[in-house]
Amino acid sequence: MLPVAPPGGASSPAPTVLSALRASVPPNDHVLLALPPTAASASVLRSLRSDGVTVSPVSDGIGVLDAVRSRDPALLVLDVELPGPDQAAVLAAVQSEAPNVPVIAVTPRDRRAALLGQLRGDRDDYVVRPFAVDELAARIRLRLQLGQVVENTVLRRGELTVDTEFGEVSVDGQAVSLSPTEYALLMALLGAPGHVVPPDRLAREVWSEPASANLVQVYISYLRRKIGPERIRTVRGEGYVLEA
Repeated sequence: MLPVAPPGGASSPAPTVLSALRASVPPNDHVLLALPPTAASASVLRSLRSDGVTVSPVSDGIGVLDAVRSRDPALLVLDVELPGPDQAAVLAAVQSEAPNVPVIAVTPRDRRAALLGQLRGDRDDYVVRPFAVDELAARIRLRLQLGQVVENTVLRRGELTVDTEFGEVSVDGQAVSLSPTEYALLMALLGAPGHVVPPDRLAREVWSEPASANLVQVYISYLRRKIGPERIRTVRGEGYVLEA
């Protein structure tokens, strides 16, 4: 679950959100890209390498665990239907042997529910296949920042400003008072600015216990009233987008 800071209370910066607003990806970060050899995975590879990211592709499930052991990646991108051993077991082994390596799992929609039980809070993430190349590349860039030191704790999205050090939120220069849950929900949306965030991902990051889509919708409504309804867009059947 994301760290929650009540308005006016000090809190450690939320890494997912801070990473979203970093300007660049450090060139020495190493991504293990365990995807089938398709045109989409080749495009992701080219996009990351053009940014100076070190990428090691793995095209079958047999070598994933060995590659994690030998290459010490900053991030693993793992297709759960990669040819080879059961990738659910491979994912569990990676999480056990390399607990500091975050994972972005690529999954078909019908396996998403089973996958969610394996993901570790806000350390791991997932993308539903078929995916947009720019979305997966953006998620990878965001996750690469989780281990970086961030000095600037003031986050901005248009006229929305969040000071993560003090848990203070303002809109158009006016202070906004949020409950701890509303603040956590805003931080979860800020973690993927401009991208659709599914309700089940919001539930996983904001609540420490299972939460229904209806509960998420209720708190989205509360948050809209306070920061402006136009700042959170609903994508029917998919989730919510924090607009600039």
